[in-house]
Amino acid sequence: MTVPEGEQSARDGLFSFLSRRRFLNASLVAGGALLGVGGGGLFILRGRAPKVDGLQVLDAHEYQTVQSLVEIMFPRTDAIPIDVASMELPRAFDEFLMGEPEHNVKDLRKALVLIEFGPLVFDRQVSTFSRLDPEARLAHWNGWATSDSLLRRQVSVAMRKFFNLVFFDREAVWPFIGYPGPSLYRSRSVRP
Repeated sequence: MTVPEGEQSARDGLFSFLSRRRFLNASLVAGGALLGVGGGGLFILRGRAPKVDGLQVLDAHEYQTVQSLVEIMFPRTDAIPIDVASMELPRAFDEFLMGEPEHNVKDLRKALVLIEFGPLVFDRQVSTFSRLDPEARLAHWNGWATSDSLLRRQVSVAMRKFFNLVFFDREAVWPFIGYPGPSLYRSRSVRP
């Protein structure tokens, strides 16, 4: 069954906005900008990503992009003094992708490339997302939420929803937000 353009089925999920047509339009803009740097320049600009063992879908560069993203979304604060790197949220994203249809995985991987090269493509900075300092990275990422580009806003909302769900679902965060845990969890921990 085909879903008419503009309509989404329930099975499309959280990242269903990444249609091939929307991504193609964004890719054409990005491609033009990236051609200005040159293919070899992109490798130098991106640099090497540390090796990450046990990934099923993401590669090391994609993992690095996601890690750079969650670091600015959930900085260690007095209110929640947790080092987000220890939570391995990119690994949770990798595990989520294992259950997604292949076309969603491809589109999400393209979205990660767009995020990584976003400073170059959208802000004309000679840097990638992961190489920006945290303050500049946060400013760039916040720009996605208010962008004139529907695709950038949708990527921003979807990533924020996913990682908020995963972050605040971690038991280590619960005491800092006043959540005592699920009632079943509480009933099990009270038993002798």
